[in-house]
Amino acid sequence: MTLSHSPEPRISEVTRNTAETRIRVKVNLDGTGLSKLSTGIGFFDHMLDQISRHGLIDLEIHAEGDLHIDGHHTVEDVGIALGQAVLKALGDKKGIRRYGHAYVPLDEALSRVVMDLSGRPGLEMHVPFKSGMVGAFDTQLAHEFFQGFVNQAGVTLHIDNLKGENAHHQAETVFKAFARALRSAIELDPRALGTIPSTKGSL
Repeated sequence: MTLSHSPEPRISEVTRNTAETRIRVKVNLDGTGLSKLSTGIGFFDHMLDQISRHGLIDLEIHAEGDLHIDGHHTVEDVGIALGQAVLKALGDKKGIRRYGHAYVPLDEALSRVVMDLSGRPGLEMHVPFKSGMVGAFDTQLAHEFFQGFVNQAGVTLHIDNLKGENAHHQAETVFKAFARALRSAIELDPRALGTIPSTKGSL
């Protein structure tokens, strides 16, 4: 089915199977924020749901990982697979806005995310988490998730938590701001449909 606001449906599916994880990701970049998530890490599912809802991306993720060790491989590999799926769904990137940014507050916490769908992977992340764990989620793994994503999606990503005393709030503002910035960057610009937003002619 062709979406009314997009020349072609921007939908993709990626499967990633390793000795450590088995992951399936499906994305619809022109969705309404529906999600079906199962990673085995409750708080991580909650964060992925923020990406879906606030990015208006329909997102299905099913992951089975070696959680008896820890969450590292699962979280990192979900980031890798999601990055691959987003890149695949973007196709030739014609007509996208390319850049996106967002500030998101939650009570005392405030985060800023700025991104460029440049084709060049790069991550600058500065989030001084006040706790090492939120539920069963190791907060250090937020960096691993975003690193996996940018490496595969070819995204330049700057993440800064500007304020925050509660690690749950810090993480949630980061993921919500990421979602809003991604939503802006992948949005189709009606004034530039069919063109690549780069003087190089490719992204």
